[in-house]
Amino acid sequence: MNLHRNGRPRVVITGMGALTPLGLTARETWENLLAGKSGIGPITRFDASALPTRIAGEVKGFDPEAYLPRKEARRMARCSQLAVGAAQDALKDAGLTIPVAEGERTGTAVGVGMGGLDWAVENSQKFWRQGLAGASPFALVSSLPNMPSYHVSMLAGAMGPVINPVAACATSVQAIGEGLELIRQGRADVVIAGGSEGLIIDVAIAGFIAMGALSSRNDEPERASRPFDKDRDGLVFAEGAGIVILESLVHAQARGAQIYAEVLGYATSADAYHIARPDPEAHGIRRAIQWALADAGVAPEEVDYVNAHGTSTPINDVTETYALKQVFGDHAYRLAISSTKSALGHTMGAAGGIETIMTALALQAGLVPPTLNLDNPDPACDLDYVPWTPRQANIRVALKNAFGFGGQNACLLLQRWN
Repeated sequence: MNLHRNGRPRVVITGMGALTPLGLTARETWENLLAGKSGIGPITRFDASALPTRIAGEVKGFDPEAYLPRKEARRMARCSQLAVGAAQDALKDAGLTIPVAEGERTGTAVGVGMGGLDWAVENSQKFWRQGLAGASPFALVSSLPNMPSYHVSMLAGAMGPVINPVAACATSVQAIGEGLELIRQGRADVVIAGGSEGLIIDVAIAGFIAMGALSSRNDEPERASRPFDKDRDGLVFAEGAGIVILESLVHAQARGAQIYAEVLGYATSADAYHIARPDPEAHGIRRAIQWALADAGVAPEEVDYVNAHGTSTPINDVTETYALKQVFGDHAYRLAISSTKSALGHTMGAAGGIETIMTALALQAGLVPPTLNLDNPDPACDLDYVPWTPRQANIRVALKNAFGFGGQNACLLLQRWN
């Protein structure tokens, strides 16, 4: 077997961990996704009764003390708690010890969209009420965006390179892509990669409401996230974590590891257009997809499935559709495309990690996960979005898209492992 591709080490996914609105493991999330279940419901993490949007995708039943000592868990922002939980599951799934045996050859690339804003807000309020007596020594450090990477590296004893991508909704895909590069460059044999987000708090929800970004379909929350549907009225805010274990193929095979999928290529680009709106001509998105294809050495017609960014916002879904048509031409109409955000909501910095896991499982199972709530496709979104039910398909190569505020785009190419 060729252990290199285009002169670079081949990189594979050998472990997965996910904490999502659909389940407390990657497998539970996948099974509920295929069953057409929704993870969206009324907000319970704070009193949202006065807000026009009162729904979100919460991780239900998550107990940080199942993963961490109580004292340590209480000093962490929720994004760090979720990251540590998902990372533990991913390491165990990969058959790696905790701590890992080869700490200096193990890297960490765990990102967030915002970091511990929950800690920052809570501790600011305590200080304003109580003065210095209300200040916590953990208030600053626990709210930093590099804390999930720190806590994961500490958990794993990972002493190799550590990076902390912060790229809004493109964060996790960028983290996995940069983890791929660490292994390609020979700087690590294993990288714990992905993202986390735990921001279902009043100020975050209010900010998205003020932007006009959120669905207000409160009476039927499970039908609120409607990617590519003409009646979509915004995204559904969610939380979660998605972590994968990346390994060089040499390292994975030497220890007899299971392999879920191969990571073929990665690219990132900037729109340089607008802080919150994608470029309607999709120049940045197109570059990211084209560069990822070139990095993977994959022709457009070789791609079978696209796990779309698919946020359920009016502008994003049309722009992503347009970009796919521009890059793939006539082949765009032969692609199977789905948005798993229709069931999960938009987990922000965690989205790309969770959705990369779903993409790898789709390749392994030969099943395209569905896009829920696609009753009446937008005429401008006229591709095959696999509505409502999963579809059996011989999918060999998949594209994972992620696009974030600030015009940050990131794409991965994954291949089924035979």
